[in-house]
Amino acid sequence: MTQEAATEAQVPAQRERSGPFGVALLATIGIVTLAWIGGLVWAAIAFFSWLVS
Repeated sequence: MTQEAATEAQVPAQRERSGPFGVALLATIGIVTLAWIGGLVWAAIAFFSWLVS
């Protein structure tokens, strides 16, 4: 490995700052995920309530 390749490998990748669009996207994904999990829990409770009755 040459000295040039070694210095290039050690340079950390720079991350972009998340703007309002990124924050809104993450919030939307979080809300949809919570709604999905809530729907699954509701469906499981409804199913087992029907099964027991």
